[in-house]
Amino acid sequence: LNDNPSHYKITLSGTVKSPKINFDPPFLMLMPVPLDVKTETAISIIPQDYLRQSQIRVELPELELEDGDRIYPFSVQFPEGQDIVLSSDGTNKELICHISFKSSRPVSFLGNMFFTDEEEN
Repeated sequence: LNDNPSHYKITLSGTVKSPKINFDPPFLMLMPVPLDVKTETAISIIPQDYLRQSQIRVELPELELEDGDRIYPFSVQFPEGQDIVLSSDGTNKELICHISFKSSRPVSFLGNMFFTDEEEN
């Protein structure tokens, strides 16, 4: 550049995409069942814009009963694993999550389950 930097100007632009996950279906309703009977359904977790491998974590709700007891009636399983993997075409593979509920005490619940990755997204 011969000690004359004003003749050359480089402009860079770009878009930052934050990783995110979507769900299909976007909300879940489990049907009422008798006590001590498990109800279960599967959801698809659709990761987007992950550039490196990560792992999904789930925070399950704790329910407080009328007598003050606390229970964890929900459980989750990932039959094909919890890893978000970047495929060769640059997309992320969908994950399957089985969510189940079972309680020996009468209870109803409306709330959230939190799914996060290793970076708390």
